[in-house]
Amino acid sequence: MPRYKYQGRDKTGKKSGVITSKTKKEAVIKLREDGIRVLNMEEVPETFLTKDISIGNPVKLQDFVIFLRQFATLIKAGVTVVDSINILASQTNSKALSKVLGEVEEDIRDGNSLSSAVSKHKKIFSNLFINMVRVGEIGGSLDETLERLAVHFEKQHKTRSKVKSALAYPAVIGVVAIGVVIFLLIGVVPTFVGMFADFGAELPAITKFVLGASEFMQTFWWLILIIVFGVILGLALLRQQQRSRYYMDLIVLKMPIFGKLLQKAALARMTRTLSSLMTSSVPILQALAIVENVVGNEVISAVIKDARSSLEEGQSLTEPMKKHWVFPPLITQMIMIGESTGSLDEMLGKVADFYEEDVENTTDSLKSLIEPLMIVFLAGIVGTIVLAIMVPMFDMFNHIQ
Repeated sequence: MPRYKYQGRDKTGKKSGVITSKTKKEAVIKLREDGIRVLNMEEVPETFLTKDISIGNPVKLQDFVIFLRQFATLIKAGVTVVDSINILASQTNSKALSKVLGEVEEDIRDGNSLSSAVSKHKKIFSNLFINMVRVGEIGGSLDETLERLAVHFEKQHKTRSKVKSALAYPAVIGVVAIGVVIFLLIGVVPTFVGMFADFGAELPAITKFVLGASEFMQTFWWLILIIVFGVILGLALLRQQQRSRYYMDLIVLKMPIFGKLLQKAALARMTRTLSSLMTSSVPILQALAIVENVVGNEVISAVIKDARSSLEEGQSLTEPMKKHWVFPPLITQMIMIGESTGSLDEMLGKVADFYEEDVENTTDSLKSLIEPLMIVFLAGIVGTIVLAIMVPMFDMFNHIQ
């Protein structure tokens, strides 16, 4: 929450200090209630220690969904927009959202519309949210728009959670496997090196390999850390460039097993977003431009861009989609039906329902399949290292006998 350094005066004389508040105006009101007349006030710059560090959107999707549900309920109950924002700012568990809502409230009290106020905080409020709110304000149906947005983000949150749960298990097992291998190679294997040297016999190939890996890791552990850090940094830098992102997303979609799942999740997000925008009467070209930016996959985004250009030239929306493998026939056929019958938003909603359910079923199947496979994988890695140590020891035992 912002901190403000102030200078003022009360009955006893001059006063100065620092106050924490959501907005500057609220800070002045608090001091006035304490009997201090503010003469000067400045926001204290955030330092590394006081700054809230966040990567990506600082507001969790779950907190945002709760905010939308409560916002829609308050508007339907007849509470004004500014009062609703004030109530929600004090109730939300997200510090970042509370701070932004305080600034939004101040902008609205200064005469700005809700859509104009939230458009200043695009890290929190997406173009989808801003445009749908703007349309809702113009049409006088803000409560319905907020309800629609809540449903949209709830479905998105559910789909995203399912995908994360499917990817989390192999990721955790992978980290555990790496940790176990490092422990065995650095902490356990070196204790047998002297014993094998004294034995003097020819060691099996698997034992030589494990001993070599152990020696390399002990000697060049710093090089391994540099390589890992370099790969992570390189991937992060590549994600900053659109062309690199395209090929990285293409590789992800082509991945065995998980590629199809991520493709379905992205298509569900695309069709759900486009359906929500069109249901809220956002023009189709503007809706496509928004979806292009929020779909989260450069391969699909490029096809949507071509589809928008096709529509601008008076051709069908589905022409570029039919030519690309990332869009299954189901989507193109349903869109064609929607275009010809004038019910494109409804058809897109049905496609989104289908893919969201498909993602849910696929993740459940994957989790039941991956669990035993990952256990076997981990057991295989550990068993290989243990076997490499035990085989020479059996030979030593037989030699002694």
